[in-house]
Order: sequence, then C-alpha cells, then structure tokens
Amino acid sequence: MSPAGFALRTAALYAAIFGVGGIQLPFFPLWLKAKGLDAQAIGLVLSVPMVVRVFIVPVIARQADRRDSLRTLIVASSCATVAGYLLVGLANAPVTIFLAFTLASLAYTPILPMAETYALRGLAAIGRAYGPVRLWGSLAFILGGFVAGFAVDRIPARDLIWLLVAAYALSALAAISLAELPPAPQRAQEKAARTGLLRDGVFLAVVISAGLTQASHAVYYSFSAVAWSAAGLDGKAIAALWGLGVLAEVLLFALSGRLPRSLGPLALLLIGAAGGAIRWAGMAFDPPAAALPWLQLLHGLSFGATHLGALGFVARHAPHGQSATAQGYLAIALGLMMAAMTGVSGLLYAAFGTSAYAAMALAAITGGACALIAQRLRREVAM
Repeated sequence: MSPAGFALRTAALYAAIFGVGGIQLPFFPLWLKAKGLDAQAIGLVLSVPMVVRVFIVPVIARQADRRDSLRTLIVASSCATVAGYLLVGLANAPVTIFLAFTLASLAYTPILPMAETYALRGLAAIGRAYGPVRLWGSLAFILGGFVAGFAVDRIPARDLIWLLVAAYALSALAAISLAELPPAPQRAQEKAARTGLLRDGVFLAVVISAGLTQASHAVYYSFSAVAWSAAGLDGKAIAALWGLGVLAEVLLFALSGRLPRSLGPLALLLIGAAGGAIRWAGMAFDPPAAALPWLQLLHGLSFGATHLGALGFVARHAPHGQSATAQGYLAIALGLMMAAMTGVSGLLYAAFGTSAYAAMALAAITGGACALIAQRLRREVAM
C-alpha cells in the first residue's frame, strides 16, 4: 500500500473512533439519566471503562507485542464492541445496564492504545507525522457531537444509544479496512525491557503526570452537558461548545510538526497541566455563557498538549518491540486515575454542583508537579 493510502486508512480509523466519542462523551450521560440513573449511579457507570482498562489492556497489549498482531486485535475488538453496545441498548434496569456496559467496555478499551501503537509505528515507517493524521479524529469528534446535538433536540434521550451502536459499526468497518503492518524488529530481552519500564522513574512520573491532567477532565466529561442543559443551553449550543474545544485541539495537532524542537514532550505536559488548572479554576466559578467559549479554547492545552506530550515521550522512550506494552502502561495510568476521578466526580457534582471543578484544577496542578519531577529525574540520569 502507498504511504498516502496507509495514512488515509489510519486517519479513517481515528475519525471513526473519535466520532463515537463526540456522541458518547457529551450525551451518553443524558441517556443514562433518561434511563433513570441518578448522579452517583451515572458517575459509577462512567467509571467502568477506566477500571476494566486496567485489567484488559495489559493482556491485549502483551499479545500484540508477542504475536505482532495489532491489526487483527483491533478488528476483533471493534466487532465485539458493536455486539456489546447492542446489549447496552437492550438493557433497562440499572444493574443490567452496568453489566452490559462492562462487557462492552472490555471489548472497546483496548482499541485506542492499539490504534495509537499502530499509527505511531506505521507512520514512522513511511515518514509521515502523527499530528496531521490524528487531527481527523478530532474533527470527527466535532461532527459526532453536532450530529448528537441535533438528534437530542429531535428524538427521545432514551433512543440516543442507537446512534452509538451505528457509530461503533462504522468504527468496525474502518478497522477492517486497515493495512497489515510490516513485521516488527526482532525483540531481544523482551521481559527485561518490560520490567525496566516499571522501574524507570522518569517513565512513571510521565504517565502519572499525563494521567492526572487527563483525569482532571472528569467533571467536564461526565456533567458538562447535564449542567449546561440545566442552565438552559440546548443541544446545538452544547455541541458547539464541545466542538470549539476540539477545534483548539485540532489546531495544535495540525501545527505539531512545526513546533520548535525545544518544545519537547515534557514541556508539552507542563503546558497541558497549566492550561487545565486555569480552565477548571474558571469553570469552578460557574461562569456566564459568554465566558464558556474562551474556557473551551483551553482544551487545546489541557487535552491536546498533554496528549502529544505523553505519546511523544512514550514513542521515544519505549524499547524496540515494546511499543504496545508501553502504550498499555500509559492506558492503565489513564484508566486508574480517570476511573477514580470519574467516580468521585459524581459525588462532588451531587454535593457541590459546578464548584466540583475546583478539585479538577487541583488534579491538573499535581499533574504539572509530576512533569517537573520527570524533568528533574531525566536531568539526573543524563548527568
């Protein structure tokens, strides 16, 4: 396959994966609420993918590295996800929703870390930059949000789940269209390399930093649509606010190949943490609608810069033949911290409303502190 064809199919996979996210992140909580779940139950359900990721991603990542079978596992997980969300759509009681969503999450959560590994390895082999391909996922996220935003004003909230099922089916088709990667380099001392990552202080500080800053989005992901809807914003306005944040992220991804070399992964992590701290501190004061677009633009830093920093570090730091395992460790860190923060977000939002964002600002600040620790440890190792 030509380099352009590989990049196009990889971009289509990102578009399919994140198009689902544009529907699910803002509006799945509305579906849960329409099914009768309260704020605490919504927070508990939304924490499920982060918990199961901890158990399933290491297993799948290890198989991907050992068998060199990234594409096969992406396709299998994508098809199983469609079946899982069909079960979610048919569930009615909170317990059955929880169980069905757990099964769907077991299938879905390995897809993104495997897709990142597939893209980073394949794009490096053909000399293409990651950011300009990844941005199509962000653009699809905006489109998915607008589709769901229009739908939520026209169909009952209880029917939104079928939009997700259709979107996951498109994701499975995109996975099936992927090209096979060339064989990975021979892997020497695989076990030692894997163990070495877990003993690497710089690596651990980076994944904790990225995990905390990304987990600081928990209240936003879980309850922004609920809070904005209660404040009188309609579905189109909510989708526009989410889309504006992702546009800022897209701009950063588009320019990522032109960033100065001095702006390395650790610097991006620090910038992301600072953006998150400012963003959530502003949200904690329940700002007027006119201020929301400006705060949403900080998503380009709180998410975008953190994402580029974490993936850039892992791609450079992972030993040969351990790229999927390293991505798996990053996914576990994100899963653990996002699970904890998402579960807590339900309690915080129920007790304090939008003031819960203050705790998210503190998480971002702590993430920045961990990035500083990683910088110091790396300098000590280099000495």
